[in-house]
Amino acid sequence: MVLPNQLTVLRIILTPFFLFLFISGEPTLIQISLGVFLIAALTDWYDGWLARKFNYITEWGKFMDPLADKILTSTAFFAFVSVGLVNLWMVVLIVLRDAIITLLRVYADYKKVSFNTSYIAKLKTFFQMLFLYYLLVLYSFNTIDYFKNNYQNIINILLNKDLVYYSMLFVTFITVYSGITYFYENKSIIKKLFSK
Repeated sequence: MVLPNQLTVLRIILTPFFLFLFISGEPTLIQISLGVFLIAALTDWYDGWLARKFNYITEWGKFMDPLADKILTSTAFFAFVSVGLVNLWMVVLIVLRDAIITLLRVYADYKKVSFNTSYIAKLKTFFQMLFLYYLLVLYSFNTIDYFKNNYQNIINILLNKDLVYYSMLFVTFITVYSGITYFYENKSIIKKLFSK
């Protein structure tokens, strides 16, 4: 198995460890969970770079790499639900959209068909990851005595329920909207894909 694929497997393996640590309720373990998530996210960037630079592109990698990404991000969103940071219905919408599009793209790759990735889809990914890191960092820092003792007011403002709710609502909206536009812009390709 080539190195990029090994990194993809590592990302999948790290995901349940991240979840266990994050929802543990133990400050030290929560802090470690942030490091685990960052390492997992770094493998995503690094395996993509390796695959492009050294042409380590395999059919297995095409299937598993985007799937591993969605497993990691979806797990993080559900972890936020479990600790009461975000609402379940929003996470369900985000995960459903991402799962459907990911499976569609994987099937398209198998059929040697390429989709157009819109600007709004790239924006969606950017805002999702920004929100994930925002909550992960703040939630983790809120378990560190130094930050709690010196910056508690700032942390409280940044983790304000209304701010988090409407930020998540925006991420949910742009995710669902990007899914709708994705199907609309690629409708002719999708018809051909399933007519073969």
